[in-house]
Amino acid sequence: MAKIQELLFGRDERIDYQDLVKRYPWIVQPNQRCVLSPDSDGLLCGLFMSHMLDWQIKGFYDGKVMLLEKGLSPTECIFLDMELFRKNIRSVGHHIVLYNHNEMPKRWDNFDNCIHPNNMRNYDCLHMFRLKYPLATIHILLGIVSSQIKVEIPESAIFPLLFTDGTYQVLFTYPENVLNWLNYLRADEPESPLRAVFENESFSVFRLMHAMDDFFRERDEISVRRERGDRLRISNTDGSPCNIEQINGACRINKDAHQRIEKFIDLLARLTQWPYDRAKWTWKNWRLYRFTKRILSRLNTRNCNRIIGQRPLSWAITTGQRLEYTVESPDKID
Repeated sequence: MAKIQELLFGRDERIDYQDLVKRYPWIVQPNQRCVLSPDSDGLLCGLFMSHMLDWQIKGFYDGKVMLLEKGLSPTECIFLDMELFRKNIRSVGHHIVLYNHNEMPKRWDNFDNCIHPNNMRNYDCLHMFRLKYPLATIHILLGIVSSQIKVEIPESAIFPLLFTDGTYQVLFTYPENVLNWLNYLRADEPESPLRAVFENESFSVFRLMHAMDDFFRERDEISVRRERGDRLRISNTDGSPCNIEQINGACRINKDAHQRIEKFIDLLARLTQWPYDRAKWTWKNWRLYRFTKRILSRLNTRNCNRIIGQRPLSWAITTGQRLEYTVESPDKID
């Protein structure tokens, strides 16, 4: 196996944000509707885009269950922190989805409307799994939006931005790869909000540890048995809905789960100074979609391309030998 330094050799390219915005102008357009992943990354994305661009949060999707405001089609929304394999649906995600870039799957243009850092660099599982994007969706959104609008990052925002998706863990576990991606995202440039997060010289490791410990304690005060405070659980392991109740033919989150997740959103909003405007967040009158999540555990080019040929709604290669994918059954999107 090649050393990571060898894999990184010559990979010092940098993102062209202006070109990206030309290709995906919807990512900086105001008043868009969006669907979030129901975890800290998705929630941060929702807070950020609703604050900066007046986006409206219309639902959640976790790979097994989707909640979407009744009367809306997924094609009218932008999915944040997930990749949807549909040409007519806009999305932003960061999971590795390509197995072998030397044998591209059919219908790969279904990702033409998806902003995806690994695909932008042609990174696949077979050759470059150790080089995959190591940060969260909110970090690339910060880079994109700040290329058009000035974004201020208060010191208190650093802690949730390092917490989400375990970013704080990968900083020292995979430093070579993280540094390469920060270079790609232009985090060293003076106007980049990522510089305030990752190149903040006012924090010693000891001070940062204490600050992260404080954040964990506040998160844990929201947590209950089997449910962490930093995510909204909308499905069980078997795919059945969780924390969802039916009222007059529509769905909503039950009271306890709703209160817990709003406490966490309030925590994120206080630290980031991206206000939680409840008028921009939909919490009821949802339509419930149930899908089927499956696992492929023998990864090779033929098997992966066969699965992708079946047009799954979304998927992610979570380890070098595990592909988790979602098919539209029993429900289908409109």
